[in-house]
Amino acid sequence: MRWILLLVVSIQFISSQAQPPKPYPSSEIFQKIKKLNVLGSVLYIAAHPDDENTRLIAFLSNDKLYKTAYLSMTRGDGGQNLIGDDQGVALGLIRTQELLSARRIDGGEQFFTRAYDFGYSKGPDETFRIWNKEKILSDVVWIIRKYRPDVIITRFPTTGEGGHGHHTASAILAGEAFDAAGDTTRFPEQFQYGVTTWKPKRLLWNTFNFGSVNTTAKNQFSINVGGYNPLLGESYGEIAAHSRSQHKSQGFGVPSSRGEQFEYFKTIKGDAPDSTLLDGVVTTWSRIGHPEIESAINQIENSYSFGQPEKSVPSLVELYNRIFELPDGYWKTEKLKEVKQVIKDCSGLFMEVVSNEHFLIPGKNVSLTFNADNRLGVSVTVTSVSLGNKNFFLYKKLPSDENVREPMKVSLAPNTPISQPYWLAYPMTKGAFTVHDQQLIGKPENDPLSCEIQLDFNGTKINFDLPVQYKSNDPVKGEEYQPVYIIPAVEIKPEPGMALSVNNKPVLVRTHITINDSTFAEGRIREHFDGNISSDKIGLKYYSLKSGINLADTIHFYDVAKSDTFDHYKILISYPHIPDIVYFPKSDTRLVSVDLKISGKTAGYIPGAGDKIPDALQQMGYSVTTLSQSDITAKSLAKYDVIITGVRAYNIHGWLNGIHEALMDYVKGGGVLFVQYNTNNNIGTVKGEIGPFPFQISRTRVTDEDAEVKFVDPNNSLLNYPNKISERDFDGWIQERSTYQAQGYESKYHPLLSMHDPGESPEQGSVIYADYGKGRFVYCGLVFFRELPEGVPGAFRLFANLIAKPQSKK
Repeated sequence: MRWILLLVVSIQFISSQAQPPKPYPSSEIFQKIKKLNVLGSVLYIAAHPDDENTRLIAFLSNDKLYKTAYLSMTRGDGGQNLIGDDQGVALGLIRTQELLSARRIDGGEQFFTRAYDFGYSKGPDETFRIWNKEKILSDVVWIIRKYRPDVIITRFPTTGEGGHGHHTASAILAGEAFDAAGDTTRFPEQFQYGVTTWKPKRLLWNTFNFGSVNTTAKNQFSINVGGYNPLLGESYGEIAAHSRSQHKSQGFGVPSSRGEQFEYFKTIKGDAPDSTLLDGVVTTWSRIGHPEIESAINQIENSYSFGQPEKSVPSLVELYNRIFELPDGYWKTEKLKEVKQVIKDCSGLFMEVVSNEHFLIPGKNVSLTFNADNRLGVSVTVTSVSLGNKNFFLYKKLPSDENVREPMKVSLAPNTPISQPYWLAYPMTKGAFTVHDQQLIGKPENDPLSCEIQLDFNGTKINFDLPVQYKSNDPVKGEEYQPVYIIPAVEIKPEPGMALSVNNKPVLVRTHITINDSTFAEGRIREHFDGNISSDKIGLKYYSLKSGINLADTIHFYDVAKSDTFDHYKILISYPHIPDIVYFPKSDTRLVSVDLKISGKTAGYIPGAGDKIPDALQQMGYSVTTLSQSDITAKSLAKYDVIITGVRAYNIHGWLNGIHEALMDYVKGGGVLFVQYNTNNNIGTVKGEIGPFPFQISRTRVTDEDAEVKFVDPNNSLLNYPNKISERDFDGWIQERSTYQAQGYESKYHPLLSMHDPGESPEQGSVIYADYGKGRFVYCGLVFFRELPEGVPGAFRLFANLIAKPQSKK
């Protein structure tokens, strides 16, 4: 029998969750049964994606069987990207999904605060000033009160050995939240949302040995986390390597480790542990006064059949009923979730709800399909399917190992919100996202659009949530699952997002209109100007915008159709190691006016880890050609006025070492080679020569975007041709000044600028150059890859000078 469900559904949030239904072999199911008898939890706290100790998380979750979670203060928005040109919030979205991929492997859960990763910080004072310490502290307290960890572990100390100011800040916040979470006078407004005070047993610092910094000691509490789990078929070091290698945007792929691996801990607050991290914490069912539940689970464990796990279903259902009858409480709720999942796994049930469309539109009908297969033939009936607040009663007993396919027609409510990540729904402050719904704070992503399926196991009704997913088949990859997203009926995308007016020349902005709902006619695009902007209309989608404007001037485009206002457009981020990501920027174009001269017309660009410098070059007036290894010959390079290497190009392209001679011949013949920053770290050292003379790349950086900049020689031609550079050209820079500066350079190199962060000595390695033959080589740590896409006028002027074709020598 086939059935059609027609519902009008109002959905609030759509998630990036998209995974095929995961099959669990008998050994992993047995592991889950063992975990039912453990009532203990640990919260690990640090600052960024990749800061977490994946080996410890894997051990605690899979060996000790504790509920284990990682709280990252930020989403890594301010970092650098090895796999693409995504920056800012887009990079934060990628790293959020990389963390979730890591947790799916090591068994942990994932939380975040509202803090924004604004880039490298040299101390916690700066970090707290930008983040708003009290705001982020309230988030940490909220997560502790909700998750109720028995032990909190920090990755970093409060004393600064962790280096990054965010790292130190995360430890300070953990210490203050440890006390505040149990204090009724701290953040009492949270109590109206169902949480109560909570006091963990202890706060520990997971000491480390990173390079030259060793904070471990023999007198510290230690545990061996390098064991092998025969049920999972891997050591915790192997699981950890798979987990950590999900941080691909940071180039953190690591090899597996096996054998003994010790982790060390220093007690910060509470009683010091003696034999286990959770010493003094009752982790059995006696914790909530019901040791008989433990006995029931032991019986299920002892009678478990690895060849016929379905035989455990009746006992598990009985266990579910016994736990359901317990008084309400944290562990009752958590263990009911776990038992439900084990019942489903032991049953061998395959269930999914899939859409035939990737993108859904408010007010439109959606075709969904509920697929099920009772593969082990347990006695189970689907009693109802519900979506939103509407129910459809099926009363269909699932036959043994037969595919059941039931189509549904669902009508989305016209006012269904688009699938904007909740932390991007409102304008953010400089250091933190704006989230008005307290219940959303801490969540890694939006809640998915889900169907609730009620199953009846011989009189016991249990509800399961199934996320709605888009399923398709790729001729190469095979079956694929992706999230479903709700998108607007009309999208308006202005291009470019940042329009550069050079020397008072008008700029052209084109608005691309995408009609996702054919019942909407194309309306008249209207514009709202923030600032002193005038426009000459050339056509429905084109605007010529006169210059004479300020940095903050913006055009906001919108359309009104059927009484709805449309002013967003979709950006899809797709990488093979994470689910597709969609977010919706505002339909804005920022307008930047700059007095700019360039010397040169043609640029060859060797891409690095990913940046948007080529777009900026084109707006400046250059013709840009992307170069690969095969394009690098003495004859082919001669036609370019400047060759530019992308950020970290020498870290990721080993072949650059083999063309060093060709590049130097190009410079000697009169060309300009401009090398953006590279690193010497775990991503890869620079193994070959870069410039005509030796120099080293340091870890020195100037993180204060307002740091004073002094000219080593104000009369230097690079500061005067083709543009006269002044201190004002360093106004309005974002996030930082310079990173990975040069050091140990020969006297044939000349420094151009001197700068430093507060309390530090001046550094001159942000820009060094050498005249070589008729041309010039420049190594630059200045963060043009951030400044130019943001439209910082002075950055364009200085950049133009550094890549300028040298003046003829008379």
